[in-house]
Amino acid sequence: MIKKYTCQNGVRIVLEKIPTVRSVAIGLWIKTGSINETPDNNGISHFLEHMFFKGTTTRGAREIAESFDSIGGQVNAFTSKEYTCYYAKVLDNHASMALDVLSDMFFNSTFVEEELQKEKNVVYEEIKMYEDTPDDIVHDLLSRAVYENHPLGYPILGTEETLSTFTSETLKQYVHDMYTPDKLVVSIAGNVDESFIKEVEKLFGSYQRSDKARETTGRPSFHQNKLSRKKETEQAHLCLGFEGLHIGHKDVYSLIVMNNVLGGSMSSRLFQEVREQRGLAYSVYSYHSAYQDGGMVTIYSGTGANQLDVLYETIQNTLFQFKKEGITAKELKNSKEQLKGSLMLSLESTNSRMSRNGKNELMLGKHRSLDEIVEQIDQVTEESVFTLTNNIFTDNFSTALISPIEGWKGLK
Repeated sequence: MIKKYTCQNGVRIVLEKIPTVRSVAIGLWIKTGSINETPDNNGISHFLEHMFFKGTTTRGAREIAESFDSIGGQVNAFTSKEYTCYYAKVLDNHASMALDVLSDMFFNSTFVEEELQKEKNVVYEEIKMYEDTPDDIVHDLLSRAVYENHPLGYPILGTEETLSTFTSETLKQYVHDMYTPDKLVVSIAGNVDESFIKEVEKLFGSYQRSDKARETTGRPSFHQNKLSRKKETEQAHLCLGFEGLHIGHKDVYSLIVMNNVLGGSMSSRLFQEVREQRGLAYSVYSYHSAYQDGGMVTIYSGTGANQLDVLYETIQNTLFQFKKEGITAKELKNSKEQLKGSLMLSLESTNSRMSRNGKNELMLGKHRSLDEIVEQIDQVTEESVFTLTNNIFTDNFSTALISPIEGWKGLK
């Protein structure tokens, strides 16, 4: 049973008590990510996530790390396009300590110059490491092709140029402007009772920050573009992007089933046709990214540059047959059972429950029970998947390619 509580200042707390475990997961979810950035401060959300671990007025960076290591706990964070999350997982008897350290990081990080410079070097190396993984950066290239100058097309890591401009003052101002109470959800899952809500409220329930009106970026438009980069790689990395559905869309479970059948598993159409039947690629898959005001279905595969034409034709032929035939009764049944199985297994993890509840509260403001989700999965039909397939896989798509050679005909 999920308990929801809204503090006087607007901070939302969601708690799911799980008495059968001995752990507690706590997450601070802030509705701020690269979508809230500008070309001048791109990457600041991610850099801020790093700096929250670099020391507070009472704890140094080492002390923050040791406070969790010494009790066998875990602490980490991540940044996405639309939100940032700081989270910890500890034994239930250390829950209060974990909450105290997370709140200290949230409110009292110092962003001192010495740590700032060291962490800039760390993120420079992270950007370089990312550049060495073309099968990752091709997805950023696709986002830029699809969303052009909208912030959804920005890379989460930012660039070396923007990173070099960040100062202690710019970080503090960004926190002041963006880490406001109305944007914060504290999600807890594990072996703690409702009294823990009072502990959270004591730490987070009274702070105030700027509520001045902030300019919005506007709804993202889906664009049809073809972008490529020449890079000395062993393979050509290809991404196709189609317009998908926003978070909370009524057809989202039909889309999840559709994606599962198309490229979400080893038995999927793309995996079987591209890898098993033709041996064209080691890696081939599809996935859906859902945002507040839009979504994208991505197909990725990597192959030798000399096989790029055959790979592209195989993907297009697979999509053509998929649109023409729809899915079979067996595929529908297997996909539904696979989804239910993944859902049930994820419920065994306090981290997964904390994440699910935090994201649902932050992005949707509501929570579905397990029975409600299973019911929605069961309502997916061959017809609903067929309709969605033909609505999504049109000629209006974008292409991104990273390849060791230039001039591939598919980009003309």
